[in-house]
Amino acid sequence: MKRSEINRIIKDAKAFMSESHFILPPWAYWSVADWKANKEDVSEIIENMLGWDITDFGSGNFYSRGLFLFTIRNGKLNVDKKPYAEKIMIVEENQETPMHYHWSKMEDIINRGGGNLIVELYNSTPDNKFDTTPVHYKKDGVKGVVEAGGKVILTPGESICLKQGMYHRFYGEPGKGKVLVGEVSSVNDDSSDNCFYEPVGRFPVIVEDEEPLHLLVSDYRKFL
Repeated sequence: MKRSEINRIIKDAKAFMSESHFILPPWAYWSVADWKANKEDVSEIIENMLGWDITDFGSGNFYSRGLFLFTIRNGKLNVDKKPYAEKIMIVEENQETPMHYHWSKMEDIINRGGGNLIVELYNSTPDNKFDTTPVHYKKDGVKGVVEAGGKVILTPGESICLKQGMYHRFYGEPGKGKVLVGEVSSVNDDSSDNCFYEPVGRFPVIVEDEEPLHLLVSDYRKFL
């Protein structure tokens, strides 16, 4: 992805979150110079990969297959005592986050506002294939079941609990607008806890055609 595209996505995300009255922590808006000036005090942010996270999953087309995320809080296994994580995401209409599950993380995916979020579900087999069995889930604590590959639609205010080993992909419902999506989970580790059904690139290779507006979580090692 080009840095100019990433900067444009961040600007659009900031505008949408402002319209939705969702406020990020002050350090979200730091420049590279701000990060360098405060580096000694922000080890938790850097080590636990808090902050801006934009990916096209290696597709080359962010708006077809991609995701905007901002990790607000996160612990780190066997390092600190924080056992939870929280993210905010923006999902465009028909913008796919591809099929994957987590070995360790259990999460609630929450429609915080905007359009509708479609979530497709499969159980996984021991060899990481799609199972053919019905998928049992809970939407805001209410039990539900869909056939393998079935869809659950989350309208604003609704959430779904995704257990370990439960394949899921999601995208915004066409014609309903972009979706502000929350995630509350156990500790998040995007470096080792994602099992994608097909190979994807989790973090983008960036072409530096302009200066970064804000650093991504994958930029910290490079710039700091």
